[in-house]
Amino acid sequence: MAASPPILYVDDIHLTHGVQPLLDGAALSVSREDRICLVGRNGSGKSTLLKIIAGLVDADDGERFVQPGIAIEYLAQDPSFDGFTTAEDYVLQDVLNNEDRQRAFQLMADLHVPPEAVLAPLSGGERRRVALAKAMATQPEILLLDEPTNHLDLPAIEWLEQALRQINSALVLVSHDRRFLSNMANQTVWLDRGKTKIMRKSFAYFEDWRDDELEREASEQHKLARKIAREEDWVRYGVTARRKRNVKRMGDLSNLRKQQRDYRGPQGGMEAVMQAGAQSGKLVVKADEIHKSFGDKKIVENFSTQIKRGARVGLIGANGAGKTTLLNMLLGKLEPDSGNIRLGKNLTPLLLDQQRAGIKQDWNVKDALTDGSGDRVPLGDDSMHVIGYMKNFLFHPAQMRTPVSVLSGGEQARLFLARGLRQPSNLLVMDEPTNDLDLETLDLLQEMIGAYEGTVILVSHDRDFLDRTVTSVFNAEGEGTWLEYAGGYSDMKGQQKASLKNRGKLADVGPIAGAKEDGQGTPKDARPPSGKMSYKHKFRLEKLPAEMDALAREIEKMEAILADAELFTKAPERFDAAVKKLAKAQADLAAAEEEWLELEVLRENLDGG
Repeated sequence: MAASPPILYVDDIHLTHGVQPLLDGAALSVSREDRICLVGRNGSGKSTLLKIIAGLVDADDGERFVQPGIAIEYLAQDPSFDGFTTAEDYVLQDVLNNEDRQRAFQLMADLHVPPEAVLAPLSGGERRRVALAKAMATQPEILLLDEPTNHLDLPAIEWLEQALRQINSALVLVSHDRRFLSNMANQTVWLDRGKTKIMRKSFAYFEDWRDDELEREASEQHKLARKIAREEDWVRYGVTARRKRNVKRMGDLSNLRKQQRDYRGPQGGMEAVMQAGAQSGKLVVKADEIHKSFGDKKIVENFSTQIKRGARVGLIGANGAGKTTLLNMLLGKLEPDSGNIRLGKNLTPLLLDQQRAGIKQDWNVKDALTDGSGDRVPLGDDSMHVIGYMKNFLFHPAQMRTPVSVLSGGEQARLFLARGLRQPSNLLVMDEPTNDLDLETLDLLQEMIGAYEGTVILVSHDRDFLDRTVTSVFNAEGEGTWLEYAGGYSDMKGQQKASLKNRGKLADVGPIAGAKEDGQGTPKDARPPSGKMSYKHKFRLEKLPAEMDALAREIEKMEAILADAELFTKAPERFDAAVKKLAKAQADLAAAEEEWLELEVLRENLDGG
């Protein structure tokens, strides 16, 4: 099936900021069924390209086409509410009919935005919800979303995914949230060194594809260097060259040299490590039956835990659930209403919060790294010249005197990270550390957390980041109840699902008439059976590993077929069939893994009975 024609495209877009080209031939096209994620390093021009697509910024050169009658809505990374007083005023500004008006109010209700809410005092998450309601209210043909999950809590992110699946708009997404991009996009556009490359597959395949592209590019540059060396050897030693001076061949050599000279290699990676402090005691935090309420609202109810040295703990919950309150109690900054908190010995905490406290907006980059004094960055007992330290965090030396206020959101996040990592610590506390960071910086942060010798407590709504970094999570279950789960976010969801199913099975059985109680109010016949597994369950448990292996091989086969970059163009029907088979195999594998896990839990429970 041939792809539908584009309803919008930009082609050969050029834009220069300062002396370095920001966009150098970038292109992107959008069809009605497209769900595109636009990815690239911080400062690569993603937000700028999105604004050019939206018609808000003019390129220096290139073409922009929008099919007549196509409506476009743009969600800015930092939307402006100038001229509007309440959420209703802002959301309804472009609403022209009753259907859109009803949808706008439904969106505000779904996003828990009171229409009468005054905009000025709203938090970052509340402002993001208002802006989303406005962008989605009119169901435009094209929806451009720049970091839509920033400052949203997990329930809101999961709601947004579901809402975007149901909307008829084509999507172009810029986001750092791997899980969100993998769930939402059906093709990926990589903006790198001013140019765009397209992969007509989900973001889940992007990083392997990107690495292959960079390897291919490095190989081509190696071949180019060898070819230039051969031609230069001909110039020096070729008899014909000395006698005739072959004009065409000399021209070709000049072009090869220019090609090599103009080549912009990929941006290097960050080079940073966390400054290790003295080792803390084995016990970092111990909480015994702590309670905390504000008025009638229970924040923490009868919570106990022990956090030991080397643990990686994630705090998860909806905005307003009390994550910061619990965090402050665990750090000894806030007293519980009742219960006890005991902190371990020799703790040297480092707090990196989402407000990025400590950076003055009238500072430049150099001031932020040196605290406004000298040109050396203090690093524990040592120091480093500010230029070298800037380069480690991908700042160009020319940015040394750039005001902090004009840096992009990603650059400010990187600068704040660079400031924090100067200080030695043995307890790292991070509140929403992933906001505005690009994927490569996130990778580095994950590696640093993995190599960190101290203890980590972090608050995050990034599901993939949690899965990659923490060993347990504390989840806000409501009414002040916090439960601890082993593993990351996905592990927690699996445990919750298994628990719900087990409770449902017991509820279906119900108390049996005449059953005797065991002295604790529980009918003996209603307790979980302690005998052997049924033949059916045992048979499935034995067969599932082979089924999962077969499905994994099918997935590998389909991925190999789809790895052909030309397949979509030369054989679209085969491409579509492979995509459908891949999606089915992935869904079947996920279901089989879930069934196996449930049966394993059942077997362990019976064996333990």
